Amino acid sequence: MKSNQKVTKVKLKVEQNNDYVLLGLVSAEPDYKLSFSLNKKFRISLKNINPLKLNGDIHSEQAFSRFSNNDDHSDLNFSLISNRSGKNFLLNKLKNIDYLLQIQISEKEADLNSITLKLREIDSVTAVFNIDLDTIKDKNLHYLTQ
Repeated sequence: MKSNQKVTKVKLKVEQNNDYVLLGLVSAEPDYKLSFSLNKKFRISLKNINPLKLNGDIHSEQAFSRFSNNDDHSDLNFSLISNRSGKNFLLNKLKNIDYLLQIQISEKEADLNSITLKLREIDSVTAVFNIDLDTIKDKNLHYLTQ
């Protein structure tokens, strides 16, 4: 049987629509206390939602806690995601970060510097890092957009 069909290779270019900012937070506080502090500082209502679950090894599942205010009618939507689950990390490249703060921005209205300054004013937050989504390469990064 002879096949004279040509194989065509197609490359799919996918543009990531990064309409959110990702900040890394270092804090020794438990997630519920940190979310309470963020609620007070930004006058939002972060609520505990279903954890982000990843399959680890064959018999293990990792759960990363999440808090979100998506039901609010504010300009900014916050999501606080734990970067640690036991000894495992959601983003392995960022092992020094305890929490990820994802901020959905509508039309780039938010002033990132003022948000960062407010975060640094919280006593339980030791450090705040701006995470450049274009430079970080981690297989679990796509879970943050779900």
